[in-house]
Amino acid sequence: MSSPEQSQAPPATATQNPPATNSSASQTPPTDAQNGANAKSKAPNQNQNQKQKQPQKPKATDATAADGSGEKLSPAEMKKKQKAEKAARRAREKLEREGGAAAGAGAAGGAQQGAQQGAVQGGPVQTPRRPQQGGRDGLASTPRGPRFAGGARGTPLPTPTETKKKEDKNVAVFGHLYGIPRRSTIAGAAKEVHPAVLALGLQIRDYVICGSSARCVATLIAFKRVIESYTTPIGTSLARHLTTHLSHQITYLSTCRPLSISQGNAIRALKLSISSIDPSVPEATAKTELCEFINNFIREKITVADQVIATSATQKIQDGDVIVTFAGSSIVKQTLITAHKQGKKFRVSVIDSRPLFEGKNLARALSSAGLDVQYSLIHGISHAMKDATKVFLGAHAMTGNGRLYSRVGTALVAMSAKERSGGAEIPVIVCCETVKFTDRVALDSIVVNEIADADELITKQPLSQVTGRPDPHKTVDEKPGKKGNNQNVTDGIASLTLDQNAPSPLTGWKDTPNLQLLNIMHDVTPAEYVDMVVTEMGSLPPSAVPIVHRMSTNS
Repeated sequence: MSSPEQSQAPPATATQNPPATNSSASQTPPTDAQNGANAKSKAPNQNQNQKQKQPQKPKATDATAADGSGEKLSPAEMKKKQKAEKAARRAREKLEREGGAAAGAGAAGGAQQGAQQGAVQGGPVQTPRRPQQGGRDGLASTPRGPRFAGGARGTPLPTPTETKKKEDKNVAVFGHLYGIPRRSTIAGAAKEVHPAVLALGLQIRDYVICGSSARCVATLIAFKRVIESYTTPIGTSLARHLTTHLSHQITYLSTCRPLSISQGNAIRALKLSISSIDPSVPEATAKTELCEFINNFIREKITVADQVIATSATQKIQDGDVIVTFAGSSIVKQTLITAHKQGKKFRVSVIDSRPLFEGKNLARALSSAGLDVQYSLIHGISHAMKDATKVFLGAHAMTGNGRLYSRVGTALVAMSAKERSGGAEIPVIVCCETVKFTDRVALDSIVVNEIADADELITKQPLSQVTGRPDPHKTVDEKPGKKGNNQNVTDGIASLTLDQNAPSPLTGWKDTPNLQLLNIMHDVTPAEYVDMVVTEMGSLPPSAVPIVHRMSTNS
């Protein structure tokens, strides 16, 4: 029985000893020495309790309750001080991020050194943490300076050199005219574009169809084929969907070459006719009406108009006249041939310019018809104007202020006729259909014009001659003792023969600094240089162009 009591005694004493000491200590009154010791021991505890009670992020009012002198700050001053501290903190963080090169290297070395010191002092050895890029510990592991590229090794970049900017070959004055370059192939064309329109676009781009009237007629004929093969989709009407379908064809043609004024007027009239079709009309009937409208438009505005203009302009030609014309206008050619068929005797001087040389075809056609033709380039215009009596010009368009918008060089010809050195002015007559009239106003040839490829100025035209030359390998057999016996015919011809294989001086002009080429298609002739405009509605002064245009549009 004694053994269980002995075994339970030790736990009882172990649990009762602390209360005994506490009770004894509380019963005995503390001395002064003990009070001092207790006060000293409570002071650190109170400080620790105060630190624990303080929040981790103290309020701004506690930090800025008083300044360095202990004076209390007003709310405005406290707010100002907070902004200053925030700006300083952001600046410090920015400097730390920018100085990441030294910080990254110091972080790696400092972590390794701290691990060694911890091992010597007996503290826990921590594995050095790899500094992360953009973090606050290492900030950046790689240098961010301008001479270094990303990577831990900090591979230096080559010394930055100013890259030579490619020279702009566009003429600044006509900079607004440089847009999307002309289409060179049918690649990338919309699937809605008709094959006839695809072929027409390439022909217009390559100047196979060049004149304003020819482009207008070819466009309408192509649209006629588009309408014939058109089928109205289910759920829509012809009047609504056909206009959208034609827009794809027009967009393609405009990428090959900008539309002429006559093309724009013809397309506008065709769209107006499409929109006026009654939705209840059967599709076959509507398509037939549209094709008939196109035929009537070509016949009235182009074919019959040219005949009327040619007949009217022929009356202005008298026997013995010397007619000067420029480039290759179809209506001027028809006028001159009509006058020749009427038995009038006159000469024609054709002035031409590069790079299209349209006057060559005109001179060939007139000479084939039996006319006396003289051909010269535009630099010989002063010589051609000496004997001239009248000037006949074609037109790309007639503007609303009575100015002539035509092939570049036309203004020079008209000005030379009006300001001839002899003093007598030469009448300038313009042959133009009303379909080429526009209400646009042109003050110069800079705002509105067409830019062609500058490389066309470099292309060499094959030289041709009317009379044949003798064979250069054939020698002239003469009797001995006479002058020039056995002379080679090539002695005099060699100096006159041009080397066809010689490169053009402008070859590689894009790589030549400070060299720009400009190839514009049209110019503007002032109204005071034009005496008469012959149209299918009669002969009228340039000032009457807007009135006639309004009449023809309303009709």
